[in-house]
Amino acid sequence: MNTWNQSDIDQAIARQPRKRPAACPVQPWRLFLVAACLLLCVAVIGWKVAALHIQQRDFLQGQGDARTIRSLPLAANRGLITDRNGEPLAMSSPVRSIWVNPRLLLHHPAAIARLAEALELNPKTLHTHIADNTAREFLYVRRHLPPAVAERVLALGVKGVYAQQEYRRFYPQGEATAHLVGVSNIDDVGQEGMELAYNHRLQGVPGRRQVMKNARGHIIQELGVIRPAQPGGHLQLSIDLRIQNLAYRELKTEYITRQAKSASIVVLDVDTGEVLAMANQPSYNPHNKSSIPDFSVLRNRAVTDVFEPGSTIKPFTIAAALESGLYSPDTRIETAPGRMAIGPHDISDIRDYGTLTLTQVMTRSSNVASSKIALEVGPEPLRDMLERVGFGRDSGSGFPGERHGVLPGQLRWRDIETATLSFGYGLSATALQMAQAYSVLADGGVRKPVSLLKLDHQAVAALWREQVVSPAVTAQVMDMMETVVDPSRGGSADEAEVHLYRVAGKTGTAHVVGAYGYEDNRYNSLFAGVVPARDPKIVVVVIINEPRGGEHFGGQVAAPVFARVAGGAMRILNIPPTLSAGDEAPARITRSLDEGNEDILEPATRMSALTP
Repeated sequence: MNTWNQSDIDQAIARQPRKRPAACPVQPWRLFLVAACLLLCVAVIGWKVAALHIQQRDFLQGQGDARTIRSLPLAANRGLITDRNGEPLAMSSPVRSIWVNPRLLLHHPAAIARLAEALELNPKTLHTHIADNTAREFLYVRRHLPPAVAERVLALGVKGVYAQQEYRRFYPQGEATAHLVGVSNIDDVGQEGMELAYNHRLQGVPGRRQVMKNARGHIIQELGVIRPAQPGGHLQLSIDLRIQNLAYRELKTEYITRQAKSASIVVLDVDTGEVLAMANQPSYNPHNKSSIPDFSVLRNRAVTDVFEPGSTIKPFTIAAALESGLYSPDTRIETAPGRMAIGPHDISDIRDYGTLTLTQVMTRSSNVASSKIALEVGPEPLRDMLERVGFGRDSGSGFPGERHGVLPGQLRWRDIETATLSFGYGLSATALQMAQAYSVLADGGVRKPVSLLKLDHQAVAALWREQVVSPAVTAQVMDMMETVVDPSRGGSADEAEVHLYRVAGKTGTAHVVGAYGYEDNRYNSLFAGVVPARDPKIVVVVIINEPRGGEHFGGQVAAPVFARVAGGAMRILNIPPTLSAGDEAPARITRSLDEGNEDILEPATRMSALTP
């Protein structure tokens, strides 16, 4: 009996042929499903692509531009300021300002230190400044650098550091024209003087340009100018730089010599009302305002500071007297014994002049005679005369901060108020107002606006002109004013004589008001004059405030400045001489105080009349 073991069984099974499984039939719907899915995917992708390129094209383009294209400002060049002859007084020069993106720079202290070293800044201060402004993407770190310096800073390759072109204002004449021209700030906006008054004309209109930037914020392509910058308009002032420099130099010399508190000078063209020169002391450097210890030096004192004009007002008192018909140049007025009482007050001259003609009242500048004239003429005609020639009114200059002064207009005048008004107390005026008033006398009684801009022939013809005083009256007053400067006729203002020219003028010495009234030893020294006297071309007004030393009278302090400036201006303007060498006074006469007239008789003896 055969026995089978398990091994034999396994071998026998292995030798049996295997049957293949039946093949599974492929179902067509599965193929269609896969194909449909693939087509759907293609369709979705195609639709999305089409939607992005067609429906959302503008939006996506804008989003892309917002991340790469920037609109940057184009700085506009501020307009040029020149004198009447085209000499530059203020100009703008291209500079570059360094700015940073604090977010990109904050976490790189080494880069901040390199930047600070290149800009000569304190590294700790710069780091703190950047850290305090991390919410911003724009921060100035240094303004108005020369282009070469800015390029060296950019060459450091510090991430987040950029440069922007701007313009910086330069003033070639410095202190000489600082008060008139004024200054602009670091953003090129006028802050003082004519820079402020005509900022709308001088300031240009900034433009815009498009640039493309990369992810790091660097400009990689200039795309073009959207709107070009429009430069500011030019401004031509009325001043003549030659006369301006002369006036500034002479005023500064006297200011330093006299150790005065301040000083001002105005030179005015009689025919047109144009200001040919205007200067003040102390002045300042417009390029270094940070070192100014007292910002009061910024103001144009000739326009903003008022003063009591003292005896420089007497020509208008005499004009009112002549206009009233009560007086003529030869009318005699008794001044003996050199003083008069008005209620509890005394009006005094320096000495007893006895009987004076109206002309001699001007020459000697008698306070007693002026008071008698005013009391007889009346306060209203006197005030009306002062108002007509420009006191208490706008001069028309348009200078910012100009003051009109004070011209009292009381319903009821006391006699002492009328008397003191006649010799220049109780009212206040600026140097520019005084120059305008004297130009009325010089121009046959015609009042016109003051101009700080150069006027062409059409502009001069279009000026409003008002006949405020008759030519006959002003001619008589001018003749009387000539005697003040002529020592041969009793005048003591010989220091105001101008070689080869006739001069008409008036000195003044006015007490300064202190905390407790008029001060005994503080004065303002003044001189207002016209040259040539017979064919007036210019008016010059000089004010020296509180001079120190042994001399303080207008004829001693202010008159010499007038003579030097007026004489130089005659040569600069090429005005023919009105005198020959033989017609001039043989010599300047030095007078002692007890001989005096206006300058000598005004101050101390008048104090009781000025105290209520």
